[in-house]
Amino acid sequence: MRLNGKVAIVTGGGGGFGEGIARRYAAEGAKVAVLDLRGDAAERVAREIGASAIAIAADVGSAEDVQAAVARTTEAFGTPHILVNNAGTTHRNQPLMDVDEEAFDRVFRVNVKSIFHFVRALAPAMRDNGGGVILNVGSTAGIRPRPGLTWYNASKGAVNLMSKSLAVELAPWKIRVNALCPVMGETGLLEAFMGVPDTPENRAKFVATIPLGRMSRASDIANVALFLASDEAEFITGVEMPIDGGRTV
Repeated sequence: MRLNGKVAIVTGGGGGFGEGIARRYAAEGAKVAVLDLRGDAAERVAREIGASAIAIAADVGSAEDVQAAVARTTEAFGTPHILVNNAGTTHRNQPLMDVDEEAFDRVFRVNVKSIFHFVRALAPAMRDNGGGVILNVGSTAGIRPRPGLTWYNASKGAVNLMSKSLAVELAPWKIRVNALCPVMGETGLLEAFMGVPDTPENRAKFVATIPLGRMSRASDIANVALFLASDEAEFITGVEMPIDGGRTV
């Protein structure tokens, strides 16, 4: 049990990568707060995990919701040792001039501002508890961007760089910070990322850009998230970790 006795918050835990991480953490002994804007999705995942999980409905772009989520988790399980900022969204793959301001603001609110809120709400408690781990789900889009996703790419570039800067600044507090950078995966956002209908033919075009020949899966992300949250990774911080089948080579 590599996370025995640990408490974790996983945002966007009601599906996709977040669900995979939450389930893996619980299987390895952690108490997990499954946080999602969709309360019913969070409830489903927490219910299926069992007594070691709670569901929290929250908007990660809201400081009040984030503070309430941290308080609820602490009340239920104690001070969190692990925070996974996984919640994310995108605009549809399209020419950059066609993305309106509302979509731009939404992408940065969910993908970037949420990390600002969670760090402010939780890092001091982690410090007082002896340290912790923060994993931010960035993307290969912030390393080797695809056309048609300029503003999404920019948000993930911010996440990737923010993770490195946080790693340096929070190191004296014994808080490790790393970025997970998945390639396009089999999630609910896939069709928006592609910008075309999700057909086998269209998937094949994108898979052709990944040397190992498939998209990422929740299990791929969960495996890396488990290692980086565990004591086995106690000397690893500031890493921008591609989980991409060779896409960024």
